[in-house]
Parts: sequence; structure tokens; C-alpha cells
Amino acid sequence: MQTAQRVSLYVRMAAFPLGIGLTSVLVNGTLNRVMIVEQGLPTSFVGLCFALPLLIAPVRIWLGYQSDTRPLWGLRRTPYILAGTLLSMIGMLAATLLVLALDPSNMMLFGLLSIAVLVAFLAYGLGRQMGSNTFEALLADTFHGPQRPRAVTLFKVVMFVGIIGTAITLGVLLDPFSPARLTAITAGAVLLTLFLTVLAVVGQERVGDHTQKAIAEARALSFRATMTTVLWPDPHLRRFFLIVVLVVVGTMAQDILLEPYGGLVLGMTPGATTHLTALWGMGTVLAMLAAGLGLIQRVGYLPVLRSGLVLTMMVFSGLIVAGALGDILAFQAFVFVLGLGTGLSAAGLLTAVIEYTTTARAGILMGVWGMAQESGNALAGLFGGSVVDIVRLLSSNNTWLAYSTVFALEAGLLLVALLLVRRVPGQPVLSRPNEAVSDYAQV
Repeated sequence: MQTAQRVSLYVRMAAFPLGIGLTSVLVNGTLNRVMIVEQGLPTSFVGLCFALPLLIAPVRIWLGYQSDTRPLWGLRRTPYILAGTLLSMIGMLAATLLVLALDPSNMMLFGLLSIAVLVAFLAYGLGRQMGSNTFEALLADTFHGPQRPRAVTLFKVVMFVGIIGTAITLGVLLDPFSPARLTAITAGAVLLTLFLTVLAVVGQERVGDHTQKAIAEARALSFRATMTTVLWPDPHLRRFFLIVVLVVVGTMAQDILLEPYGGLVLGMTPGATTHLTALWGMGTVLAMLAAGLGLIQRVGYLPVLRSGLVLTMMVFSGLIVAGALGDILAFQAFVFVLGLGTGLSAAGLLTAVIEYTTTARAGILMGVWGMAQESGNALAGLFGGSVVDIVRLLSSNNTWLAYSTVFALEAGLLLVALLLVRRVPGQPVLSRPNEAVSDYAQV
């Protein structure tokens, strides 16, 4: 493939994760704050709304099987990505309009609209799961060999760039805040995301004899038979599922704790703790770029994954010591290095996930990995917050001890994951060399 075609492929497909980053900030950041602060909604109700997209993660497996076995208009991936994005955008816009219409003074109307808000978040989550999962399957179909780690990590970096850029842009556009301004911005984001999705995927999927063979192979077994006779009996798949959950919980349980730790233990100002997220994000992006652009190709994805896990475990010890000493500069440096470790482990894990995916069953397998990641994210927040509350209660409100306990437990989870990674075969059991390779194999 010519260089111009290769660049065009990467640039166009990068539009999808860019849209994911855009909508993530708008929903998880802006709408979350509006529901709690401006609308004064109960925190438990808001938590339920944002938990729904995670709680329905298991549906990714069934949706993935559908895209493997039920092509629409001759295509296995593109229609599902477009339909998922459209559904998620309708859900996001509906949720925004309904939230702004909530009026606690009218209890009957408030109750009806609250149910409608939950349905809107459910639609957003279902569409997000369908679109993201099928796009990941499209990546598995499209990229092979050394191009896989490069594509997977670069697209994840693009998503981070979308998150950072959108956060900065929204801060300007929403000042001063008004419901009309938020509605207009949300409508614009919907149109932009739909455009980016069409740009990313339309015309990218290649259909040939290999596709028909893959469909026939996947369709030979029902969904239930695939789960019970192909996926569940495979010990490597079960082990890797557990690794994904452990790594996500072990690296992300601190996500909601670093800023409070800096403020409560080291006495940092709100402005100073806000910069911690930027430090962590910078380290993560740099590490993922380094891994995707050459490190994984040189040493392999499993060594990169192991290196990231070891580095992150060491950093957790540093965070504990920095807090005990009250050393703010050391704490900030460790946060940056924590980002490096997170980026390395994420890049290695993402590449391992896509390498453990076959052409015939890319959809259902990406659904399995996606469910593991979403479950890990859900458990991470619950785990970190619960441990802090329990230890503070048992230790007469010893804040340093409470947060340090979480960091230590995260290191322990990553150690378990590291031991499990050592038992993962270097050659993916589920991805054999005799599988059909798409027309983009030489990208």
C-alpha cells in the first residue's frame, strides 16, 4: 500500500476515537456537574445514571457475536458502528434536554422525567457499547502484524487528545453557563461526532472471500455454543480476562484519589491538585506513543506490559513515602511517572487484547475484553472509595493511612496480574497464523 493511502487510513480511522473523547468529556464531565450543581439532583440518582452505561457492558459480547455473524448490506462492522453512534448521540442529546427540564417542585413530572433520563442514559450506553466494540473489531480485521500495536495505541492517544482538547474548549464555550448554551453545544457535538464517525468508517471495510469464510465459521455455532464450547473452556482466555480486570482496577482505583490525597495529606491548593491530572495524562500519552511507535515492535507487547506493571507498583510506594514526608515536588514527579507506567501497561494490554482476537470472532472477543475493562473501571471507583472510607473509620480519620492503604492494595493487585502475565503464552492461542488476513494486512 502506498504511503499516501496508509496515512489516509490512519487519519480517517482516528476520527472515531476523537469523537469518543469529545462526547466523554461532555457527558462524564459537563453533564455530570450540571446534574449535581446546577440542577441539584440527588447524588445517588446521578450515580445511577452514570453507572448504567457500565452495568450493561456484558451486552457487548452478544452485540459482538451479531456483528460477526449477521452482516448488514454485506458489511459486518460498518453498519453496527454507525447505528451504535447514532443511538448514543440520540441518548446523549435526550439526556441533556431532559436533565435541563427536571423540576423537583412538580413531583409527578419529576418522576416521569427521571425515568426518561434513565432510559436516555441507557440508550447512550447501549449505543456506546455497540459502536466502540465493533470499531475495535474493525481494527482487529484491518491491522495485522507490526501495524496492530501502532494503530491501537495511536488511536487511544487520539482519544486522550480529544478529551484534553474538548475539556479546554468546553471551558471557554460554557462560560457563562446557561441551559440554552449547553443545549446548543450538545447539538453541535452530536452533529460533529456523527460526521467524524462517517468519516472514520464508511468505505474502510473490505469484503472478500476471507470475510465470507469468517462469517461462515462464526455462524457455524450459536451464541450460546460459542460461549460454552469455544470461549469459556479456553484457560488462556479466562486467565487473560482476569488479567484485564486486575490491571484496570490496579491502575485506575487511584483515579479519583490523587487530587484528594494531594489536598488532604500534602496541603496542596485546588489549582495545584488540578495539575496532577495533566501530569498523569502527559506521562500516559508519552508512554503510549513510545510503545506504539517502536517499543512494542522491538521487545514485544508482553515485556512492555510487564514493565508498565512493575513501574506502576514501584510508583505506588513512592506516593506513600512522598505523602509521609510531605514532599510535594516528589509527589508530583511520582504522579508523572505513574502516568508512564499506566501508559506502558495500557499499550501492552491493548496490543495483547487485539492479538488474542481472531478474524472469525473479532466481535465477540472484543466484547469479552470490553466487558472486562468496563467491569474493571466500575470496580476501581467502588474499590478505591470504599477502602478509603473504611480505613478512615477504623483509624480515627487517619487520611494518609487510608489513601496509602489503597495504593498498597493496588500494588498487590498488579503483582497478582504480573504473576498471571508470566503464564500467558507469547503466541496468542486464539489467533493462529492460518487465519484469513484482510486486504489491509500490508498497511
